[in-house]
Amino acid sequence: MTEDHLAEAGRTPARDRSTAEHGRTPAAGDSAARHTGTAAPPAPAVRESAGEGANAGKGAPTAAGERPRTALPGTPWQRRLLVAGLVLAALNLRPAITSLGALLEEVRDGLGMSGTVAGMLTSMPALCFAIFGLTAPRLARKWGQEAVVCAGLVAIGLGVLVRPFAGGTVGFLLASALALAGIAVSNILLPVIVKRRFPDRVGPMTGVYTMALALGTSIAAASTVPLTDALGGDWRTGLVLWTVVAAVAVLPWVVIARSSRAARPAVPAGPADADGSAPPAGPAGPGGSAGADDSAEPAREAASVPAAQGQPAAQGQPAARGRSAADGDADAGPRATPGRRITRSPTAWALAVFFGLQATGAYITMGWMPQMFRDAGVSASTAGVLLAVTMALGVPLSFVLPRLAARLPHQGGLVVALGACGLVGYAGLWSAPAGGAWAWAVLLGLSNCAFPLALTMIGMRARSSSGVVRLSAFAQSTGYLISIPGPLLVGALYQHTDGWDLPIALMGGLLVLQIGAGVLAGRDRIVENEL
Repeated sequence: MTEDHLAEAGRTPARDRSTAEHGRTPAAGDSAARHTGTAAPPAPAVRESAGEGANAGKGAPTAAGERPRTALPGTPWQRRLLVAGLVLAALNLRPAITSLGALLEEVRDGLGMSGTVAGMLTSMPALCFAIFGLTAPRLARKWGQEAVVCAGLVAIGLGVLVRPFAGGTVGFLLASALALAGIAVSNILLPVIVKRRFPDRVGPMTGVYTMALALGTSIAAASTVPLTDALGGDWRTGLVLWTVVAAVAVLPWVVIARSSRAARPAVPAGPADADGSAPPAGPAGPGGSAGADDSAEPAREAASVPAAQGQPAAQGQPAARGRSAADGDADAGPRATPGRRITRSPTAWALAVFFGLQATGAYITMGWMPQMFRDAGVSASTAGVLLAVTMALGVPLSFVLPRLAARLPHQGGLVVALGACGLVGYAGLWSAPAGGAWAWAVLLGLSNCAFPLALTMIGMRARSSSGVVRLSAFAQSTGYLISIPGPLLVGALYQHTDGWDLPIALMGGLLVLQIGAGVLAGRDRIVENEL
């Protein structure tokens, strides 16, 4: 994720609400003065430039006290096309994974895979997301966010089309990696596009995006086996069907990418304007973005956010120093700190571990839960529907949880509640996998909703838009690296013990660690203050 950039990412943390959320500009003696010992200058009207769009969602007041309208992208039909494109793209971010989980036994038999190799296959999403996700910001700076998403959807379609016919396990793995690479870059950039192109509608649009993602996940899980049976029973046909969904999603993104490139401003990069706001960087990313992602100009944003948003300056940082960042002052405040230094934040590490462990549970569920039910005597089609039920719970809850979490000063209670559902679900899989299959599927679906909660907390733990992008890139990339061994270990334990007792015990232990990391990550902290 970036995942964000994320659900409710535009919401200002509780400690800053007295100024930022109500759009009040601190004057002499106000909060900025208390933080810095220097009276903050009156804030100029927020410039509706693309580079500041993500931070303008709250609508900072003008000198007359009016809230300026946030510019939305293009004409009404272009906005509708962008919404449709976001939904179609999100629908494609999981079928390549969950369709494989539903047919994993047939794929293993057809390709002669061992349990360990199958575990490697179920670990590939996390590995590819970690590796290729890191390339997304650089690719987007060069080609533009929309163009990279379009290319990512093409890669998904090609990978899904080729892998059933690639010939052998190695070819299947390589083609799967191509599809997962496309998913990885889209994972990072789609939430950032939401935040940049719909800055005053981040919550609702992120809800639409995450619901579409969960819907695609559940539809693929439920329908792959029945469609395969209806078309002759060949697992290759069942997997290749999802190429059609990717091909449909590419069409609007070709138009979106071309119109965004045509709308790219030609103003070269330069220092901040006299009013303290930054002009669009050039060559800018598509759609008028100051660079291809919000982290492209962290120093410039550091200059513009405190003055334009009315937020207090960082602890111990005079307001004047924030403006010097636009002139190249590398030490102009925590928002100008180089990205690598986010590793100094304990909260960032807690978020990374929480994200990684919830991803571990999600990929084990998507890859192995149908096999658990099938080994207990459940039919292949019913096992696919059970996985669909688990994934489908993310549709409504991914819209509700971010709103609920954003209203709480500490999200630890939600972390514990979701984790408890998972522990009960694992206990049920261990004791009576077939007898209570529907109940266990629902409980594990609730537990898997830690994903939208993790994205929401990432958005709440950073003060600025560039901070959200930096934190999201670190937490997601590190988290996906953490999640790689889990599915692989489950496959190895399953093969060597010929049962599910030890794998389920491992999954339960990892979930306990996830709860602990989530409680730490849910504290009311701002990562910029920890750097």
